[in-house]
Amino acid sequence: SLQPGQTVLVDTGCVVAYTPGVNFEIQYVGKIKTALFGGEGLFLAKLTGPGEVWLQSLPFSRLASRIFAAAPQMGGHKEEGSLLGGLAGGGLLGGVLGGDDE
Repeated sequence: SLQPGQTVLVDTGCVVAYTPGVNFEIQYVGKIKTALFGGEGLFLAKLTGPGEVWLQSLPFSRLASRIFAAAPQMGGHKEEGSLLGGLAGGGLLGGVLGGDDE
């Protein structure tokens, strides 16, 4: 929950949703060294209240690449081909939700 005038800066890929009262802007960070060497982007989402904001800790682009990498055609484990095998062995779900190796 953001109070009136309260602001939060986050990676643009982490914003899931926000209520109509929240002002959403894209802000240029301007730190090329951070973008190149720190793994951060050049732009951040600036959300200003009042309202509710829903965020995720893993940006959409990384989530998609993890799902793609865990798919059997990309060298994923064979138990990931079925829902039960993947969940029981921690396969696809475990691979997607596992630590950030990037």
